[in-house]
Amino acid sequence: MAEPAAQQGDGRGEEPLSTVRIALIASVAALGGFLFGFDTAVINGAVGALERVFTAHPGTVGLSVSSALLGAAAGAVLAGRLADRYGRTRTMIATSLLFVVSAAGSGAAISPWDFSAWRVLGGMAIGAASVVAPAYIAEIAPAHLRGRLGSLQQLAIVLGIFVALLSDYAIATSAGSATSPFWLGAQAWRWMFWSAIPPALLYGLGALLIPESPRHLVARGHVDEALVVLRGLLGASAQAKLVEIQRTLSSERRPRLADLRGRAGLLRIVWIGIGLSAFQQLVGINVIFYYSSVLWQAVGFSERSSLAITVITGVTNIVTTLVAIATVDRVGRRPLLIAGSIGMTLTLGAMAAVFGAAGEDAAGNPVLTGAAGPAALLAANLYVFCFGASWGPVTWVLLGEMFENRIRALALSIAAAAQWLANFLVSATFPALKAAGLGIAYGLYTAAAAASLVFVVAFIPETKGKELEEM
Repeated sequence: MAEPAAQQGDGRGEEPLSTVRIALIASVAALGGFLFGFDTAVINGAVGALERVFTAHPGTVGLSVSSALLGAAAGAVLAGRLADRYGRTRTMIATSLLFVVSAAGSGAAISPWDFSAWRVLGGMAIGAASVVAPAYIAEIAPAHLRGRLGSLQQLAIVLGIFVALLSDYAIATSAGSATSPFWLGAQAWRWMFWSAIPPALLYGLGALLIPESPRHLVARGHVDEALVVLRGLLGASAQAKLVEIQRTLSSERRPRLADLRGRAGLLRIVWIGIGLSAFQQLVGINVIFYYSSVLWQAVGFSERSSLAITVITGVTNIVTTLVAIATVDRVGRRPLLIAGSIGMTLTLGAMAAVFGAAGEDAAGNPVLTGAAGPAALLAANLYVFCFGASWGPVTWVLLGEMFENRIRALALSIAAAAQWLANFLVSATFPALKAAGLGIAYGLYTAAAAASLVFVVAFIPETKGKELEEM
């Protein structure tokens, strides 16, 4: 999408690239976020089928569901180095291929063990997308648009989650159930995974069409190419921006882990990024998106109704992310996080109270009677609202912009790896916590939400309106 060098002129008298076109470039990068959301949520409609088809123990199912998250942690760490060495767009292309291979293999799995292996491969793609997209978007976005464009990553994630849940619902209801035969005689749950292949191919194609990050080009010594890209993005102010970038990139060598070291083992800003990432997951948001259909079935809803409820939750997530996009550059990052932490603490506390007071059926599943069922549904969706308007998108905005140019991709990869490890911890332990009692599970997530409020107040700086070179 960058203009050819011959058409750029010397940059004098040119108008900056339109906001719409910059948004389109950022949207291509955010397709990685769409696949990230799709791939992590598509498991929701297949959990019950995996238990039945593979006659798997609940612990094995928990490992299968969360195995992608271990791959994501590894992918996040590797992606930072790959993005710094080979470029943001080339890493996106490699990521799209991993998504394709993982989707094909997961749908063709014959045991929980090879299924887990394919999911680990897909997790590496998810982890890479979680690093490359926010870094790239932050590096091509003007400061006054960076919050909104950075939020595209979270919007793409929640759209991916929604499309995955809607796809699961459509496939399962068309076939009759997740284990019933669907197209070409393959069981419906297999098609749930194969449906990720078309958007993964589109992501790779899009990555071929967008320009490389100018900050990466300068870091690798390709100053002339960086200027061409900057002229396409900024017009007449491209030369001045190039000088700023060169000033902040003190060397052209590839960043090393040693660059992140500080008094407490790592630089303070890196620890803050790790804490921000971890709290985004420790509040339990992905329990809603990985296990909600099984959860609502456990409290008495049918498979079809449970999948429909999950789709409604996905719509709630999209709407609230749009709210965050509209407000993040006006209200700021810090106020949104504070409000979100307070809201999540209250709604998770309500869910803990409802499930803690619930009775149990003969199978040990909670039984919600009277107003308890609607109250749990309302609290769950209000919780998603609070998360989607704050910690969901704002975490990605901050991770993309809070680190200085020289260490951005590497530091972001460490923070993203922490996020995936926290996600794994929450997802892998939920089946056991569910068996112990949902009141206990949601009580722990309530405590994490309360702790996130203290963390924001103590450590998170406001970055609204600052150029990346000021960080």
